[in-house]
Amino acid sequence: MTAPPRLLRVLPTDDRDRLMTLAREVAFGQGTRIFEERGHADRFWVVRSGTVRLDLRLGGRRPTAVSSLDTGDLLGWSWLFPPFEWDFGAEALSPVRAYEFAGAEVQAMCDADPAFGYALLRVISEILAFRVRAARTRLLDLFAPHAGHG
Repeated sequence: MTAPPRLLRVLPTDDRDRLMTLAREVAFGQGTRIFEERGHADRFWVVRSGTVRLDLRLGGRRPTAVSSLDTGDLLGWSWLFPPFEWDFGAEALSPVRAYEFAGAEVQAMCDADPAFGYALLRVISEILAFRVRAARTRLLDLFAPHAGHG
């Protein structure tokens, strides 16, 4: 599978520069819960360094790992869609540095400039499509060998 699209690398230069005017540098220590599944989603991040684990609570005491994100990856998209709740939890597996963006500020910029909004949402959609394909491949790898053995 090809490398995932990186928001700040794929977004056209002028649009990236505009988006970065809203960025705030943040850091999370190893083991920090960045957000919890079903919590209020009002921001997103672009990972500058470190690794973040996405997870789900499946009934056990500890969340189950779903995926990991590394340098350049987009963390968080639930700020875009009602009910504005995180679909996963996120934890820093190592010290993480990131650019943080307030969802309301980005949405206001998108509303004020529909061309910018279209470019941003197109790139985010490409990232999400890549992740869906990757998840499908992982599920097929896990369950295809067992298909027909029922």
